[in-house]
Parts: sequence; structure tokens; C-alpha cells
Amino acid sequence: MLSPQTLSEAERRLVAQWAADCAERVVGLFEAERPGDARARDTIERARAYARGELDTSEEIRRRFGDGGAAKGLSPAAAAAVRAAGQASAVCHMGAHALGAAAYAAKAAGLAAPERPGAALDEVAWQLGQMSPEVRAVLRTLPPLGENRSGPLGPGLLASGVLGDMIRALQAGMRG
Repeated sequence: MLSPQTLSEAERRLVAQWAADCAERVVGLFEAERPGDARARDTIERARAYARGELDTSEEIRRRFGDGGAAKGLSPAAAAAVRAAGQASAVCHMGAHALGAAAYAAKAAGLAAPERPGAALDEVAWQLGQMSPEVRAVLRTLPPLGENRSGPLGPGLLASGVLGDMIRALQAGMRG
């Protein structure tokens, strides 16, 4: 039995575009520290190509593990930005990673603007505003953060700290 966090392939392709949009908003933080390193932008473009149906699901699942290490040695904001891109590309495997992409992007936005305490939640508001009704409907089928152990929304990295707060804000905003 599949995890309720997986979503169908058609649903994953639908939410991959939104996840890529979220990651792209902060990718400049990574690029500012690593000029000429195209890994984050390439990862976002692969998520978009997957969303358009141009890339095979199983090949993308295998390929997404090849870009590891891009976050090493970066500022926390730039590391969160490249992780947002990685989460967007992971949507091909499990749809719940779309919320991970958004959470990392919001975290990156917050870390990049410490003088604006509401920057991360402002980013969440933007993300909610970018959801089409179809994306919102699909993401609302995901279990609440921490209620299902079989995926990224289970207990673990995405469920704690700032990332958990951002996903909870996203899930609350989708209900409202």
C-alpha cells in the first residue's frame, strides 16, 4: 500500500510546478554564494520538466540523488535555498516533498532577512497565493504534519523547528 503522502503521478506532476516556483523565489541566495554553480537552478528546471511530463518518473527518482553536497559550506539561508530546490525535485518520488520545498524556501527567505521577523510567513503567504485551486485541492489531501510516519511529513526534519512551523502555516492556510 502506498503512503498517503505519495500522491498519484498526475498529482505529483501538478504540484511539482508549484514546488519549483517556491524554490525559484530563493535560488538567488544560493547563486550569490556559488556563482557559476548551476546545480540548484538545474534541479528546479528538472522539477518543471517533470511537471510538464517531459521526464520519466523512475529516471528522475534515480537522478535526484546525484546532486548531493550542494549545501555544504554555505550560509544557512543559501543552504535552505538549495534544499528547497532539492525538495522540489523530490516531488517526482513523493508529492509531500512539495511542502518541503515551500518550507525550505520560506526558511531561506526568513534567514536572508533577519531584520524582518515576518519574512518567512510573508513567503508562506506568497506561496499560498500562488496555489491554483487544483494544486490546493491536491495538497489538502496530504495528511497533517506528523500524523503519518511513511514519508517526509512524518516525525523528522520537516516536522520540527522552522520547517515544521512553515508546513503547519501552509496546511492551515490551505484549510482557511
